[in-house]
Amino acid sequence: GGGVSGLLRRLARLEDSRQRAAELFRWLLAPVAPAEFLGRHWERAPLLVRRGDPGYYAGLFSTADFDAALRRGEVHFGTHLDVTSYAEGVRETHNPSGRALPAVVWDFYQNGCSLRLLCPQAFSPTVWHFLSILQEQFGSMAGANTYLTPPATQGFAPHYDDIEAFVLQLEGKKHWRVYSPRTDAEVLPQFSSTNLTQAELGEPVLETVLEAGDLLYFPRGFIHQGDCLPDAHSLHITVSSYQRNSWGDFLEKLLPAALQMAMEEDVEFRRGLPMDYLRYMGVANSDTADARRTAFVEKVQSLIKKLVDYAPIDAAVDQRAKSFLHDCLPPVLTQSEKVQSVYGFPARWQDGGPCNVDILITKDTEIRLLRHGIIRLCNEESGVMLYYTTENSRVYHKEEPKFLELDPEYTDSIEFLLSSYPNHISVDNLPCETLEEKISLATLLFEKGILTTKKPLAQV
Repeated sequence: GGGVSGLLRRLARLEDSRQRAAELFRWLLAPVAPAEFLGRHWERAPLLVRRGDPGYYAGLFSTADFDAALRRGEVHFGTHLDVTSYAEGVRETHNPSGRALPAVVWDFYQNGCSLRLLCPQAFSPTVWHFLSILQEQFGSMAGANTYLTPPATQGFAPHYDDIEAFVLQLEGKKHWRVYSPRTDAEVLPQFSSTNLTQAELGEPVLETVLEAGDLLYFPRGFIHQGDCLPDAHSLHITVSSYQRNSWGDFLEKLLPAALQMAMEEDVEFRRGLPMDYLRYMGVANSDTADARRTAFVEKVQSLIKKLVDYAPIDAAVDQRAKSFLHDCLPPVLTQSEKVQSVYGFPARWQDGGPCNVDILITKDTEIRLLRHGIIRLCNEESGVMLYYTTENSRVYHKEEPKFLELDPEYTDSIEFLLSSYPNHISVDNLPCETLEEKISLATLLFEKGILTTKKPLAQV
C-alpha cells in the first residue's frame, strides 16, 4: 500500500543499500520472483505482468508532474523534450528551439503528437529517488524516459534498443507489439536500430494492451512499437539499464591493458615480425598453401593465449566501476541521514560571523558509509583514487567524475569501511598508523558526504 511514496518510505527503514535495491527490484517485478525473471527472461524473452491495480505506481510520475515541470520553465525542446509523430509509416520530430512553454507543448499534444520527456529524474525527486536505489541492483546506470501519447496515435516507428527496457504503465493504456530479433546479429545488439518499416517485421511474439499498474519487459534487440487506443491517452515510463555493459565492452577495457603489460614484461611481444611476412600474408594470399602462413597464424594464436596471463582483470573491473560511478545518480538522503551527514551540519552565519563550523570527529565517533555503492577504490598510474557519487548531478554527466587522491596507506581503511557496512565502526578502529591519520581520513570522507555518523556531530 501507499504507492511509490509508501514503498520508498519502507525501503528507507532498511539499513543496507544493497537490500534496498534488491527489495525495489522485487517490487518492480512482483508477483514474478527475481530468480524466475533472471532465469527465464533477462536478456532472453519479454515478460508481461498484469496486476489489475491502477494505483501500483501511484506517486512515481504523472501528467500533473509533467505539467508542473513545464510551468517551472526547466524543460527545453530537444534537450529535455521531444515532440514526435508516426503516421502512414513516417516518423517525424517536431521540436522547435528554446524553452518548452506549456501553451506550445499542449498544442502539439492536442494535435496528435507524442511527448517524450528525457531524464525525468532531473525534474522529479521521486523518479530520482527510485532510480538512485535501483542502479545499485543492476551495477549499471538506471535511466528513464517518460512518454505521453494522445488517444488513437503512435509516436514512434518500430525499432529495437540497446538497453534492457522495463515499461511501467502509469496512466491510461497502450497497445504494444513486440517482435523477436530478426537475425543472430540483432540478438543483444551494441547499438539501437534505425526506424523500421512494417514490411520488415514478422509476426509479434507478444501483443497486449498495457493498463495502469502493468509492467512489460523486453531485452535489447527485441523490436517493439506501441500505439494508443481511441478511448484513452497513455503515460508510461521506461526504466532502462545495461547499455554497453556486455562481456565485449569489458574486454575493450581489458585487452589493451593486457597488451600494454605484455609488451613491457615479455620480450616475445617485442620481437620483430618476419621480414617477408607481407609477401605471404594478407587477403590476397589467403588461399595460398604456404608453411610460412601456417607458422605465422600459429605464432599469433600463441601470443594471444599468452596475453591472458597478463590480463589485469581486477583493474579492468575497477575501470568499469569508475565509469559506472560517473553515470550514477547521487543518493537521495533520508531525514536521519541528512542530520547525521555533512548535509545537515549546522554551520551557518549568525550574529555577525560563521558559527558551528568545526567538524569535531574524535576517536570515539562512530561512522559508516552513506551507501555501499557510492565509492570505488582504483589503483591508477597517478596514484590511488577514490571515486564517489555524492556530488554527481541528476543530469547525466553534467559533472566531471568526482574523486579523491588518497595516500596508499589509507587503502586498508577504505576496504574496512566497505566490509563493515552497514554496521558503524569507531574512528579508532580504522587501520591507520596514527590517531591523527584516522581522524583526518574520517573528516575528509565526512566532508565529501561519503560518511555518516551514528549520532549527529552537533545538534541543529
